[in-house]
Amino acid sequence: MTEKIEDTILGFYASFNVGETDSELIRSYLWSENGLKNKLNFLKWQDFGTDLKLILFEFYVRPIPDELKSIKPIGNYRRKEQSVGIPIILDDENFFGLKENERQLFFKNTILEKLESLTEKIKRNKLDTNISELKSQVEKTLNK
Repeated sequence: MTEKIEDTILGFYASFNVGETDSELIRSYLWSENGLKNKLNFLKWQDFGTDLKLILFEFYVRPIPDELKSIKPIGNYRRKEQSVGIPIILDDENFFGLKENERQLFFKNTILEKLESLTEKIKRNKLDTNISELKSQVEKTLNK
């Protein structure tokens, strides 16, 4: 059976500034064989409800101050795409200054916190999405 990429509920996007020296490092955390995308690829939107087909984690790598001002804690629910964007800031303080095991912990904790913050948006928009089950499965997977 072939898997359609569109079925995966969690997506990953990264925004880099020109000349960013750590772009390959971030790409490996997100899209390598052992990256977050591959680890969480088995989570299909159909298993969690009918209203939310994509939760896009938007990683902003060392954003400039003007860019930082315009980033909301969580994006609006896009009814047409049945999606929501969740920004995650990566900077020297919260990520690049950490050791490898601390970085892994940062990703796990941040993703779980962001999924928890999505709970309110799901309730407010009356979405058929079992976010607690999604969060539980993400936590189990990232604890391995």
